[in-house]
Amino acid sequence: GLPWELGVAETHQTLIENDLRSRVIIETDGKLMSGRDVAIACMLGAEEFGFATAPLVTMGCVMMRVCNLDTCPVGIATQNPELRKRFRGKPEYVVNFMRFIAQDLREHMAKLGIRTVDELVGRTDLLKPRVQTVNERAAMVDLSAILNNPYANSKTHKTHFDPKDIYDFHLQKTVDLKVLEKKLSQALVTGEHAEVEIPVSSTDRTLGTILGSDITRKFGDSLPDDTFVIHCKGGGGQSFGAFIPKGLTLHIEGDSNDYLGKGLSGGKIIVTPPKGIRFDPAENIIIGNVALYGATSGKAFIEGVAGERFCVRNSGAYAVVEGVGDHGCEYMTGGRVVVLGRTGKNFAAGMSGGIAYVWDRHRDLYLRLNKELVSMDQVTEKHDIAELKQMITEHVEATGSARGKYILAHFDEELPNFKKILPHDYDRMMRAIAQYEEKGMDREQASMEAFYAIVNGKERV
Repeated sequence: GLPWELGVAETHQTLIENDLRSRVIIETDGKLMSGRDVAIACMLGAEEFGFATAPLVTMGCVMMRVCNLDTCPVGIATQNPELRKRFRGKPEYVVNFMRFIAQDLREHMAKLGIRTVDELVGRTDLLKPRVQTVNERAAMVDLSAILNNPYANSKTHKTHFDPKDIYDFHLQKTVDLKVLEKKLSQALVTGEHAEVEIPVSSTDRTLGTILGSDITRKFGDSLPDDTFVIHCKGGGGQSFGAFIPKGLTLHIEGDSNDYLGKGLSGGKIIVTPPKGIRFDPAENIIIGNVALYGATSGKAFIEGVAGERFCVRNSGAYAVVEGVGDHGCEYMTGGRVVVLGRTGKNFAAGMSGGIAYVWDRHRDLYLRLNKELVSMDQVTEKHDIAELKQMITEHVEATGSARGKYILAHFDEELPNFKKILPHDYDRMMRAIAQYEEKGMDREQASMEAFYAIVNGKERV
């Protein structure tokens, strides 16, 4: 909600002041459906409460559980313009539901003799286990450690927030504000190309995220790739490069922790091992777990092996890596992934979109592939071959990967070793779209016709 006229420095001063007024709180969510649920969560220590399922139902959700398929029949979880026309929800419905929740909570608080929510927080002395449990196994659960709170209802128990408890996040001490914005101050105004070299450590979390927010606020997605390039050396902290936008490139020479590139939004991330290493990067882990979680666009080139759950819920980013742990490409809905090495077990579980190309030189990928939603075939179509070669070429240019260079030098020989992992439904849709495009339709119109044909079972095989 900040005005666009604010400069970078003024904007961050405002953000810092707002954050310094904030404090650490405990939030709970997960099937809160009534005021009683809220009261119990509050007694267990919660101060904020998240609602999702119930408000969705008030907006018309019928729990079809196809949110990831873009086929929501009531127009909520979809970008399809025809399906969105079916949406009948109104903000007033959610407001009305929350009023009922608040009234229900007030009634329970009144029965307990509690006047405010602040007074209810942490009052586990007002809870007791059920005498009659659901079954014998449930009766074995010991809740004493949760319910016997020595501070509940005591004189030392705080029922209201004390301003002295304000938590200082020290945002002004982050690398983004302390170093990057100072060195890029002029470039952030003009949008001209600039490069910076900095050391990093594992305590530098979400490096690049605040800088990325400035870039988005100022330029949107209008900047060309590599407008701002940050060369880092050391060990990247958790969520390195989270949410970075188009125009920002982070290159780390070293390694990185979990959640690298989380929510990547158009930016580019390059990870290479330190110069002069004596180990083979393609056989060693260089980034942690859950890299590129929920990425929507952008590119990542990893010279080394990633941990578990690589590209989970990736919906549009392109990534090249030289090996992944268990559950790679889990719930992936879009984008492209090239794996120049082995995968862990349960690869492509729940994958409903996008394509993965895996270098299966040992011919054993089928043992670790989750075949429920995907097919595995050799890479034979011209556009797939061109796309695969282009991604490996970009990977080599970005990282200097020895494995990538070897594959490119022997591409015709190694191509039969690559497997194309493709979701069945995604394949059906892509083929149907191609058929309508052959009739002269543009991409959007072809996509709509293909959707209706598949829903009605009329697409040509």
